[in-house]
Amino acid sequence: MSVSRTIDALKARTRIPVIAAPMFLISGIELVCAACKAGIIGCFPAANARTIEALDEWCATIAERCRDTAPWSMNMITNRAYARFSDELAIVARHKPPLLITALGSPAPVLDTVHGYGGLVFADVTTPTLARKAVEAGADGLVLVCAGAGGHTGSYSPFAFMGAVREFWDGPVVLSGGIANAASVLAAQALGADFAYMGTRFIASQESLGDAARKEMTIAVTMEDIVTSACVTGVPANWMWPSLEAAGFKRDDLKSERKMDFTTTDSAKPWKNIWGAGQAVGAVHAVEPVAAIVDRLVADYEALRARRS
Repeated sequence: MSVSRTIDALKARTRIPVIAAPMFLISGIELVCAACKAGIIGCFPAANARTIEALDEWCATIAERCRDTAPWSMNMITNRAYARFSDELAIVARHKPPLLITALGSPAPVLDTVHGYGGLVFADVTTPTLARKAVEAGADGLVLVCAGAGGHTGSYSPFAFMGAVREFWDGPVVLSGGIANAASVLAAQALGADFAYMGTRFIASQESLGDAARKEMTIAVTMEDIVTSACVTGVPANWMWPSLEAAGFKRDDLKSERKMDFTTTDSAKPWKNIWGAGQAVGAVHAVEPVAAIVDRLVADYEALRARRS
């Protein structure tokens, strides 16, 4: 089946073209399955399963529970230095996620495996240069990480980034960066995206792995509390300022740069007690089930489409 027909098949199994973006220490079995059951693509980072044995169990459970729902997806690090790469790829081959999203490396090492069972490989990219490299490596689609995205983020406007990529790529694109409502999903489609990536909207969902304090902060802050800094991991990311402050950071620290390093200390643990969120955090007002969030998105989306027609 061609990539375009496969994409159409994925869309046909969703109620709205949204992917619940994979979030470290947030996306787990319950969030993914709830998203798929509600009618959007659910995704999780493989690293959220702390052992290979756990990852195998997660994938088996998700594949079974999402057999007749919207498709599920996994996000996988393909950097050569990533110790679990081979073991994770073997699990991908066993459980066959319809969509595999690669990060921090070329998509090339996973293509044969995923294409072998009829799946698609999308590459997570932050610049037009990286997008071009992913296309040249054989990626079926691109996830454009734009300014405003939660966690490790991009720096380009979605308008400019999409325009630059469409100069050389007419294949599938997922757009991210500050997307949390139906109007933003329609805007992403108007720009030429096939799917919208929506992460922050689900941090405070009932099915999220996040603890109560993180959910409460996500509800309490606004976009003005989101700061972009490489001071935590050496890679630019969007963080909730109150969590940085609680970990001992000062405003002047945000300007500092460090070598890429994801190790932690007792007081500063990225994503454990220093919490990321995107600029659309203001759309999160309560802890509620994923189903309720998606139902409201779909209703608003259909209403907006009807108004435009």
